[in-house]
Amino acid sequence: MNPIVQKSGLSVAGLLVAGGCALGPAVAAQATPAAPAQTSTSQTQRSAERILGVDYQAQPNFYYCGPAATRIALSAQGKALSQDEVAKLLGTTEAGTPSALDTTRVLNELTGGKYRTTEIRDSVARPDQVEQLRRDVLAAVDAGRPVVANIKGTTVDTDGNPHSYEGGHYLTLVGYRDGGDTIRVADPADPALGEYWVSLPKVANWIAERGYSS
Repeated sequence: MNPIVQKSGLSVAGLLVAGGCALGPAVAAQATPAAPAQTSTSQTQRSAERILGVDYQAQPNFYYCGPAATRIALSAQGKALSQDEVAKLLGTTEAGTPSALDTTRVLNELTGGKYRTTEIRDSVARPDQVEQLRRDVLAAVDAGRPVVANIKGTTVDTDGNPHSYEGGHYLTLVGYRDGGDTIRVADPADPALGEYWVSLPKVANWIAERGYSS
């Protein structure tokens, strides 16, 4: 069964962000205890590491990746909502969650307006877009805000595991290491791993032609 993807025509200053969702596990959402935020003892920015503590839950169906990823981000900020509550706010249907504009809107409604939407228009992220993502992830995570990313396609994590979402997907960026060269991903469609590391350029190319809330 192919994942359902919805193309959104919403625009802000020319912004066009496609939505979508991955084929998630057809089981009840499972919560795991929040992990404490971690910071390395390194004295240099390039080797710094930080991981936010979140309450991970897998998405319970194939179209709840947007609510699940947004809920994970909210949990790091002390907001305890169910995926159903977040789905209602996002306007999620079986066609998915329309775009990163919606995740930004809901995150701002619930956390005080610090989030903004950034798109990567190109099919492959340019070097300046990769660096912008680095700055945005570092600033957001350092402020205690996980990033919600709308991605599509296939990438491979630092352990060599492939992750493929050709129809589109939402996931949460919850940390970084090596000064942002590597990004910690909380993936609601992959409860077997839950979280994993992906290099910054690969994350940027995963977001290409879509957008993220930071």
